Amino acid sequence: MATPTYTNSGDKASTAAKLDKSVFGVEVTNHEVIKGVYDAYLANGRDNLAVVKTRGLVSGGGRKPWKQKGTGRARFGSSRNPIWRGGGIVFGPTGEENYSKQVNTKTKRLALRQALSLAAEAGKIVVLEDFAATKTAEVASLLNKVGVNGRVLIAVEHKTDELVLATRNLSDVKLVQPAYLNVYDVMNADKIVLTNVALDHITKRLGGDK
Repeated sequence: MATPTYTNSGDKASTAAKLDKSVFGVEVTNHEVIKGVYDAYLANGRDNLAVVKTRGLVSGGGRKPWKQKGTGRARFGSSRNPIWRGGGIVFGPTGEENYSKQVNTKTKRLALRQALSLAAEAGKIVVLEDFAATKTAEVASLLNKVGVNGRVLIAVEHKTDELVLATRNLSDVKLVQPAYLNVYDVMNADKIVLTNVALDHITKRLGGDK
């Protein structure tokens, strides 16, 4: 399976890169695997920030609203009772909830192969022989020259300081190493740019029955 391949300067390469069918040609008949891993990624990155106050945490309410007997009204010990306005919350979030989801490695790799296969089928994958731009303008020019726009995911062998500086000011560009490629980034990218070395790493990592 061939894919568009370009040189570091953005010119068409003489030889097109081949995408391994065991990684980029997987038949996707059920999207539940991808959805499960995608949801787990979001859940595991969720910040547990929501916290409410129980009746013991709400300030005030130390004085009994009225005496126990003789008023004809129901007895109350505190104005911070949950059934009163301004009272505590009974079953709200405490900040200790665990939203994380566990997914085994085999399922993660299967989902990533399926996501990459869908991307390859949609023509989203572009291969560069090398990616050595050191300035933001050079990166933008190179991506424009090879027809890559929108949300772009770039996979390189090593995230050098120069590459990080050159890409971080491009809001729709994300730079990753092959080992950190994930379903969330692949599914949300309009284009995926892989260097030849990164492509080899991905194929070795996900190829076969792994």
